[in-house]
Amino acid sequence: MAMIAGESSGDVLGSRVIRALRAQFPGRSLHLEGVGGQAMEAEGFHSLYPMERLAVMGLMEPLGRLPELLRMRRELYRRWSAAPPAFFLGIDAPDFNLALARRLRKGGLRTAQLVSPTVWAWRQGRIHTVARSVDSLLCLFPFEPPLYNEVALSTTFVGHPLVAELQQAPTRESVRRKLGIDQNVPVVALLPGSRGSEVAQLGQCLIDAGRMLRARDSRRQLLMPAANGERLQQCRELLKISSAEGEVRLLEGQSRDAMIAADVVVLASGTATLEAMLLQRPMVVAYRVAKTSWALMSRLAVTSFVALPNILAKSPVVPELLQDALTPSALALEAEILLAQGDAQVLALRPFVAAMERDFDTALGPAMEALVSGASAVDGTGGKAGAKLG
Repeated sequence: MAMIAGESSGDVLGSRVIRALRAQFPGRSLHLEGVGGQAMEAEGFHSLYPMERLAVMGLMEPLGRLPELLRMRRELYRRWSAAPPAFFLGIDAPDFNLALARRLRKGGLRTAQLVSPTVWAWRQGRIHTVARSVDSLLCLFPFEPPLYNEVALSTTFVGHPLVAELQQAPTRESVRRKLGIDQNVPVVALLPGSRGSEVAQLGQCLIDAGRMLRARDSRRQLLMPAANGERLQQCRELLKISSAEGEVRLLEGQSRDAMIAADVVVLASGTATLEAMLLQRPMVVAYRVAKTSWALMSRLAVTSFVALPNILAKSPVVPELLQDALTPSALALEAEILLAQGDAQVLALRPFVAAMERDFDTALGPAMEALVSGASAVDGTGGKAGAKLG
């Protein structure tokens, strides 16, 4: 079975897919290969390329690596055309995965995509691209299946794995004890993202904002989790450049602990904003890409927001500082306001947390069985279902 995940959040989803396949087909030998990270490899997945090579942020930034990305895609297509797997599943990374899925599908292979492209935010024409590329789309958000009603595509709302996972999250008190943080001090978590390009764009700004917050109250503790060893070294270099090693505590692979321990989270736009919402932590969102990417994205956008909580709420509940508006002083000011407001933002988002409730693992098992067998899963949320996958 072939799968491709393009970044750390997709790697986590991929590991859940592998566990669902094993639960759905007990006793059967499964060979799983493609592109994945540590979480998928821990489940026995064979990654043919380092996942980090696919993790590029923005529209223009991938151009510098375009020859490499195209070569990878050609090699994967040739490999799976010569020895077809039972199916191909793209996990997020739509720009890479959908083009490959389309070619494989033309050759008769069943294809699917887990995580809809953000057609609700920008480039809405991708709805038709998805329908041409895959037989089945597994959606994480309840508002996504109806967006595809106009095309012949099986869609299934499987829920988001974070929902059930975070219901079992430890308490703030227990995490602070684990990290050796006093229960009474204010804590601000700084999350610059899981991609190297995100950390390069946002890391220094978040560090500077954190230092401003500490300058106003020296009791405040700053936590900066790094997604992996490479990001840890990148963050360490940024702290060294700004002589902030003694003010910001670096953590490796503990972003959830950092968020749970925090009173306020300052973070890059992405899946982490959903996690902060489900953990009921006030947040301010930072977003910056190359100017050329921003110019194109602004023209193609169909929503005013970049943060998932705001898209769900259809209102600016969470402060967003985008592109030129993103400065250390602006970030520090928004975080200061949130520290003073307490749980006001959390209370405003609670109805949208309730709308997300669906057990991902329970829904994923039948969806994967349907993909393997070639029969479409029943959606029940408005998307077209019942068509053959292959």
